Amino acid sequence: MTALNQYQRLECPGLWRETPETQRREVIVTFGDATLILRESPSERALTHWSLPALIRTNPGMMPALFKPGPESAEELEIDDETMIAAIAKVHTIIAARRPRPGRLRGALMLSVALATAAVALLWLPGAMITHTASVLPETTRGEVGKAILEDLKRLTGTPCVGTDGSPALQELSDHLGIGTLVVLPEGLKTALHLPGGIIAVGRPLVEDHDSPEVVAGFILAELLRAESSNPLREALAYAGLRATFGLLTTGQVPGQALYGYGEQILTRAPAAVSDAALLKRFETAGVGSSAYAYALDETGQTTQGLIAADPFAQDPPPFPLLNDTDWVALQGICSS
Repeated sequence: MTALNQYQRLECPGLWRETPETQRREVIVTFGDATLILRESPSERALTHWSLPALIRTNPGMMPALFKPGPESAEELEIDDETMIAAIAKVHTIIAARRPRPGRLRGALMLSVALATAAVALLWLPGAMITHTASVLPETTRGEVGKAILEDLKRLTGTPCVGTDGSPALQELSDHLGIGTLVVLPEGLKTALHLPGGIIAVGRPLVEDHDSPEVVAGFILAELLRAESSNPLREALAYAGLRATFGLLTTGQVPGQALYGYGEQILTRAPAAVSDAALLKRFETAGVGSSAYAYALDETGQTTQGLIAADPFAQDPPPFPLLNDTDWVALQGICSS
């Protein structure tokens, strides 16, 4: 694709629709070495990358031109810039000219794969590509990666607990703390984990072995803080590898098998330290006392004295309870029902 020098730095406006149900958005379309880059207008934040070889025009000969990134994709891009349309057409002409002749298909395919792999290796260093992919994936795809990791975790922890009364109480706690998805795992986890896509998993002991919901809330708030100071999606993609990451970037498909075993890795690693000051601010904002969490970490309180002494609700109770007694009892039985 680098042979198309006359199209270097070519840009044009376009209309992008992520799904058939969503409204079209104005985007800036940039013609790259191997991809079309769609950027938000006017902020120019990258929204997605489309592989030029995989690009499909759905209305040949008609204007404005309509494109999609692959045969199974629901995304659609509308372009009326003739120069950009001609550039895309020239790429496809070059690809068609290079298609193998009968009898030489296997060797040509192997060569194409080798050349494509080499091109990717030259265009992006593995670390840079993983970081870039983690920064441009939409929230829906981040959530799918998180669900894939949760699916891998099930081999060790069992299926997340559900209950007629416990599940609504869990949702109430999730809403109070501002979590996208909150699950309780029945085995193998004693604390909490954060996954891509805003998923927080907590262990069954956090809801069964304590007298109040402040303990499990404290572990959740600490995990939210860790998620903000790290990059859970990049960590997952680094484990999955360059090939799986490139596939995710170009097709949007989550590489499930590439994440096999990742659940065990995050389940067994020690949680990163968080500062008392930042955590206390989280407790105050969420309306949760910090003492119960501090004593759950250290029943003597010696190593968590900072959280106990500066408990924002040591003197007066929070303005709103996390859960009433009935809902807390229901949540405690979510893995038993």
